[in-house]
Amino acid sequence: MMIEREILDANILIVDDQEANISLLEQLLSETGYTSVTSTKNPEKVFEMHRINRYDLILLDLQMPIMDGFEVMKALKVNPEDAYLPVLVLTAQPNHKLRALQAGAKDFVSKPFDLVEVKTRIHNMLEVRLLYKKLENYNKVLEQTVLERTAELRESEARYRSLTELASDWYWEQDENMNFTKIYGPVSDPC
Repeated sequence: MMIEREILDANILIVDDQEANISLLEQLLSETGYTSVTSTKNPEKVFEMHRINRYDLILLDLQMPIMDGFEVMKALKVNPEDAYLPVLVLTAQPNHKLRALQAGAKDFVSKPFDLVEVKTRIHNMLEVRLLYKKLENYNKVLEQTVLERTAELRESEARYRSLTELASDWYWEQDENMNFTKIYGPVSDPC
């Protein structure tokens, strides 16, 4: 199925300050068949990395030194091109879940990881993300088509007005066989 291949080819970023968590997630994703997985232990690089790579999913730890996951999400929200922020929060703190969702995360996974749950949530988020991107692209195509059709309609309307103005200056008569019998051109203004 095409969508399944697109999901497995999605561009994923793992952000966690713990190498063990990164290794576990990279191994899980690799074994599942995901082909484009990047990771960083430096949350300060996430905004720039996402701006360049346009990740389909960011797996984001909340508890990190220097810059926590909430600050990372705040930085990511600055990008106006991202109407849909693809963040799956990784947290060991149950009380952070609601705050993370309010900060822009689309879902969360609790630590320690239940691997089946992690795989399922990643798959579901990527499916939504890819469908969102397809809808976004379809809307752009539709918008362009509307602009083109509107321009064609305006051009046609201008031609019609021009012909209507010309036609009002002319007078013609037709016989029963629809043949023109008399045609009178524009009358010159005697002034």
